[in-house]
Amino acid sequence: MATILATAPGATAGDHDGSGDTDLYVPKPQHGGVAQIADLVSDGDKETAARVQEMIATPQAFWVEVTDPASAMREVRATVNHAAAKKQIPVLVAYNIPFRDCAQFSAGGATNVAEYTAWIDGVAAGIGDLPAIVILEPDGLGIIPWYTSIDGVLEWCQPAEADPETAADERFYMLNYAVDALKAMPNVSVYLDGTHSAWLNVGDISDRLVAAGVERADGFFLNASNYQYTANLEQYGTWISKCIAQGDHTSCANQYWNGGPDGTKIADLLGPWAGVALSSHGEWSDTTDVPELNTSGINARYWAEGGTHFVVDTSRNGVGPWEPPAGVYPDAQDWCNPPDRGLGMTPTLTTGEELIDAYLWIKTPGESDGECTRGLGPAGETVDPEWGLVDPAAGDWFPEQVLHLVGNANPPLAGDWPYTG
Repeated sequence: MATILATAPGATAGDHDGSGDTDLYVPKPQHGGVAQIADLVSDGDKETAARVQEMIATPQAFWVEVTDPASAMREVRATVNHAAAKKQIPVLVAYNIPFRDCAQFSAGGATNVAEYTAWIDGVAAGIGDLPAIVILEPDGLGIIPWYTSIDGVLEWCQPAEADPETAADERFYMLNYAVDALKAMPNVSVYLDGTHSAWLNVGDISDRLVAAGVERADGFFLNASNYQYTANLEQYGTWISKCIAQGDHTSCANQYWNGGPDGTKIADLLGPWAGVALSSHGEWSDTTDVPELNTSGINARYWAEGGTHFVVDTSRNGVGPWEPPAGVYPDAQDWCNPPDRGLGMTPTLTTGEELIDAYLWIKTPGESDGECTRGLGPAGETVDPEWGLVDPAAGDWFPEQVLHLVGNANPPLAGDWPYTG
């Protein structure tokens, strides 16, 4: 069974979907969500209004993005105090690393090491003795400025303002500092960026996690703000945990070459094949007869037992990732406001999996990923052809996307009005 991360004083069992969790905090909803519910009710669509209400009433993370240390301390303190008063555990996303998102849609963050470490001190002081789960810097290890990977590949993120000689080392220093500062608090669980199953290969992210101090943290998180299948993330996270335990990260089996089927029965079923890259557009297993989804050969090549735990963002992965139409867009941006997606599994600390501490809603569902253009023009003024409008800025409410998320939720939302969860 998964480790219970932290215990909210006086927490009791039972929640709106009957899964047995009242421990996780529900932050104040975005104004855009409240306004959308009112508009739906006004239009007579109470069923959809109830689904949106259920979505915003589900436990999800609170993103700490204010850049002033004193303001961050006050904001965090107010959040953890409010959660404690409700006997709940808050999930806090610390999101202020220098060169955040490498000048893409979520650009921003502190401007230097000193600013960042002071900010982390403010976040830690704000938490104090109260319980909290901290998701430390989404994309913080997936995108590292001027970094050369374990495979000898220079990172695409090469900002002119960063010193190529020191930028990557500074990133690892700051993340290690943050792990130690936050773990010095008595009731804090900290997770580092583990990217997701369609991004970095297992050995590369394992190497980055160790360099960032994962062995002093509580583990790593997967799929933040993304859409990958839970089944694939469970396998990917397990491989990372085993790769960390094995130590030689360059030799770890990974999702980009599965080595062919393992075992006579699978080999007979699939026929002769020497190994292929896994596809993200389907759920992986050891028994499938689809070579691009078969993981038996990868699992056969791991010998160590994993010990590093992880959590999974299930906020928008109910129907998996989007497969863009082939050859239509210069840059399809499959991660950016994809259409026809759905909410995923309700957050829980009870996973039934030894290495998985929680399924969480890290991304706030309903908030835009950014001003997606599919490579057709400049952000902020180019119509996204998948939606027929200029997408809202990153973090702004996206009503059209919300209708897809609640309509395609897996498991489905009740849609009962009035919602009483």
